[in-house]
Amino acid sequence: MSGVPSDLRRGLITHLAGELAAAEAAYRLALGNPALAPAARHHLIRLLEGQARWDEALELRRADCAAAPDDAEAAVGLGMALLGLGRYGEGWPLFEARKRLPNVGRYLPRVSYPEWDGRPVGALTVWDEQGVGDTLQFVRFLPILKARGIEVTFVCRGELTSLLGELPVKVVAADQAASLPPADAWAMLDSLPGRMGVTLETLPAAMPYLAVPAARRERWAKRIGPGTHIGVVTHGNPRHPNDAHRSLPAEAAALLLTLPGAVTLTPGAGPLVLEDFADTAAALERMALVITVDTAVAHLAGALGRPCWVLLPHLGVDWRWLHERTDSPWYPSLRLYRQPAAGDWASALKQLGADLPGFFAQAGPPPAG
Repeated sequence: MSGVPSDLRRGLITHLAGELAAAEAAYRLALGNPALAPAARHHLIRLLEGQARWDEALELRRADCAAAPDDAEAAVGLGMALLGLGRYGEGWPLFEARKRLPNVGRYLPRVSYPEWDGRPVGALTVWDEQGVGDTLQFVRFLPILKARGIEVTFVCRGELTSLLGELPVKVVAADQAASLPPADAWAMLDSLPGRMGVTLETLPAAMPYLAVPAARRERWAKRIGPGTHIGVVTHGNPRHPNDAHRSLPAEAAALLLTLPGAVTLTPGAGPLVLEDFADTAAALERMALVITVDTAVAHLAGALGRPCWVLLPHLGVDWRWLHERTDSPWYPSLRLYRQPAAGDWASALKQLGADLPGFFAQAGPPPAG
């Protein structure tokens, strides 16, 4: 850090030490230096968002976009910040800039027909993107397009085809995309709500929108017998950029697994062998309750309409969970437990534990089998 100019260096040091007022003052001084301004804005945005000072952080994000109008990362950052505040009408157009980023751009289809702009078409090919959680969240829009008279083909990763094959659309594994039927237009999956004009108030209310394949349900009824089971997921993919904040430390994870009836659903962490997401869905259906950190399992439980409690970090919380709410407009069966401060899983788990007796007092009987 010795090579970092003084104002920015002082901001970084005091920020790490938890001296937020001093850090903010130093970052704001650094904003006056054109060479330091981009880095100072980045760190000041993190500081402000960590204090729930959303409007001030938005001003800085807008400044980022104004200073570098071709910067896709800045546009996506502003878009996701707006989405996190529920300002979907402003957020979706900016979110489209993600297609200029390498992690999404590499999945853009190379086909002869145009990208869909939201107007009526006869046939539409939709392409999977981002993480599995995104896919499970946004596939809700495919049946709606089908109901509008559009013939929808969805191209997705192979591990999802068994589960998504229950949707009333044609599902094609990505490695079979060479044999796609003809279409009038294409769209990336995460672009659908923007193209369809979805707002926080008009999110599709029909739940569940995914179903467990009958053969998997029968198989898992034999593997997980009757009883009151709690499915637990304590950590996500370690390659996720926010995994250090969203996954539970060992002590907290161990505490959850001591709950009566706890069954670990964390991949590779227990005796259950979940070969794909159809297996995971069938296992979730055997649970009276699912408790998970922010992973695809939360989205799957919500899409299936299963009771699920989601533990959320204070830092880097995903836009789709909004701010301060304990419910999710995307998934009515979910309840959100947020860290009140960075790293404070103890408070979130204490509240969760206090709510468990009431949940089981009101819950119906577990699945028969």
